[in-house]
Formats: sequence, structure tokens, C-alpha cells
Amino acid sequence: MTASPAATVAQPDTVPTGAWRALALVTIGFGVNFWAWALLSPLGPVYLERGLTADASLIVAIPVLVGSLGRIAMGGLTDRFGGHLMFPLVSLITVIPVLFLGFVGQYAYPTLLVGGFFLGIAGTTFAIGVPYVNSWFPPAKRGMATGLYGVGMGGTAISAFTTVPLVNSIGDAAPFVLTALALTVYAIVGWLFMRNAPTWEPSRKNILAQSAAVMTLKVTWQACYLYALSFGGYVAFSVFLPTMLQNWYGLEAADASFRMAGFVIVAVIMRPLGGTLSDSLGAARTLLISYTAVALAALALAFQPALMPIGTIAFIVMAAGLGLGSGAVFALVAQTSDPSVVGSVTGFVGAAGGLGGFVPPLVMAAIHAVSGSYSLGIVLLLLATLGAIVVTLFVARGARAAAVS
Repeated sequence: MTASPAATVAQPDTVPTGAWRALALVTIGFGVNFWAWALLSPLGPVYLERGLTADASLIVAIPVLVGSLGRIAMGGLTDRFGGHLMFPLVSLITVIPVLFLGFVGQYAYPTLLVGGFFLGIAGTTFAIGVPYVNSWFPPAKRGMATGLYGVGMGGTAISAFTTVPLVNSIGDAAPFVLTALALTVYAIVGWLFMRNAPTWEPSRKNILAQSAAVMTLKVTWQACYLYALSFGGYVAFSVFLPTMLQNWYGLEAADASFRMAGFVIVAVIMRPLGGTLSDSLGAARTLLISYTAVALAALALAFQPALMPIGTIAFIVMAAGLGLGSGAVFALVAQTSDPSVVGSVTGFVGAAGGLGGFVPPLVMAAIHAVSGSYSLGIVLLLLATLGAIVVTLFVARGARAAAVS
């Protein structure tokens, strides 16, 4: 599949009326849903202390897996029905597993897994927002716009800062009830005030056929790998970093959660910068900068340095690199994909990013169980990052070839 002639014609850089409101609303919705999606991560150590499980890795990984794979279908549905319908609808549906976990599911391991499975629905909202934002903004500003939308991933920081303190001060159900209330309010506000872009037109193609066609695009698989590393690395650290800090550095659960929140904040701040730099420098150059930072940080962490100052600096550089790359990947998608299939491409790329966050916590836990250290896992991250640099160089070469032709 190639871009249609209409998609390749230069469009004016003027942002249409209502675009900034649309961006603000969808970013808030993304943040609220990611808050819900990350509820179980800070509670992993708590469930360990209560004896519900000997290993919390699967509890925190299940929502990531479901939220990732679900993006493939959600991207196609968004191309068909639009963000105005899909975002409030998914937000409202997410209330059900949140309340189930709050009042029933969190007291036994099997029900935690069931609740976590359906909690993963919240993670699919990423594939709704990118095509929605993309339809509102002109090509020259889509990197910036999708990068700003990515700030919503900071919802995981809300979870990190509030979940354990609410459980300790008010009760087990408190964070879940608060999140369910936020989701409900957002669903109402989103339905009342969100609008599809004036130029948006629903895709009339069969969703399965469109997904199959998108799978033939080289950019889909390039972006999948790059996002699996960038966003997948961010997700992996955001769900596993508290456990890693406890086991490797002996931190208390609350201290580890707050440090994880700091990691998230740095990544969130860097994501819109990644999109903005991609608009000016190009996505490939921005990605090379981000992966160089990740590689250097991984090289330092592989030697298990003291947490202060080397370890902390390395974690901050890692967060900055992953956030920068996460913003740049979707600038790449916006710059190279036909607008009519951005949702479908986003679904696949978003799924890859989530899967990139699902696998590492399980691998890291297994490596630590065998060796007593996470160093080998960090080395694997370093090797994957070097692979991403190679892929990015191919992307850059392809972009230069297209420009010449």
C-alpha cells in the first residue's frame, strides 16, 4: 500500500479551529486511562507482602499484554468510527474492571489475573488518540501534536504517586474508586465536548482487510521494532522498576514507587520534545539521539553502579532517551503513512510497544531468580538498542532515497 496522491500533496500548516481543544481533551483522556491501566503496578510489592503470590510479575504484566494486543483492533475501529465515539466508550467500559478489582478482585491471585486482563482495555486507548490527533493537525505539526498527546502516558505517574498512599491511608478500594470516578467523569465530558476533525472521514474498508494491507508496509514493521524498544522500555521500567529497586538496592516499597514516578515524569516531559524535534530535525535523527542515550545508560547500569549518583543519573538518562524516542516514532508514522490508515498502523505499532513492555519484566524476573542480578537483562536491552540504531539508519536511508526520487 502506498500513500494516495491526495495524502502526498502539501497541506497548509494552519491549525484548524478546535484542534487545540481536541488535543487537550484526548490527552486528558489518555492520562486518565493510563492511570487506570497502571493501577496494579505499584501494588505488586503489596500483594507480595500479603502472600497472595510469590512473584508479582504476571499480575503487572497481564494488563500490559491485553492493552497492547487490543490496540490492533482498536486502531481499525477508530479509523471506522472515530475518536469521538471510541474514547468515551472505552473509558466507560474500563470502569467495570477497575471497580471489580477494587472490591473483589484484589484479594485472590486468580481474580487479580482476571481483573488485570480486563483492566488492559484501558491501554488500548493509545491507538484511539494518535489517529484522532493526526486528523486534526496538518502534516508539519503532527510530530509536535502526537508528542504532546503522549504526555498522557504520565497517567502512570499519577498511579505511582497515589495508589499505595491511598491504600495505606484510606483503604484497599480507595484508589480504584477514585480512578473509576475519574473515568466516568471523563467519559461524559469527552462525549459532550470532543468532536471529530472536519476533514476526518470514516474508513469504509473491511477492518481485517485493512489490517492485512497495513502489515505489508515496511514502515509498519520498522516502527513496530523502534516503538517496542522506546515505549516498551518505558512501560517495562514503569511496571518493573519498583521491584528492581527493592531487590537490587534494598529500597522500601514507597520509596521505590516514588523513584519510579520520577522516571515516568522525565520520560513524559521528553516525549513531546521528541515529536517537536522530529518536525524540525526529522524523525530518524531524533531517534538516533534517543537510542544513543539509552545505549549509554544501559551500559552504565549493566555494572550495577551505586544508586547515588551514577545509578540515578543512568536511570534519568534512560528515561529521557526512551521518552524522546517514543515521541519520535509516531512522528515517523505521521510523516510516512496515508492518513486513512494511521489508526491501523498505530494499532500495530502501539501493540508492539506494549509487548515490548510485557516481555522484559518476565525476563528480568527470571534472570534475577537464576543469577541474583539484573545485569544480563540490562545487557540484552543494550543489544536491542544497538539493533534499533541500525534500523533507524535504514529508515534514514530510505527517507533520503524517497526524497531524491
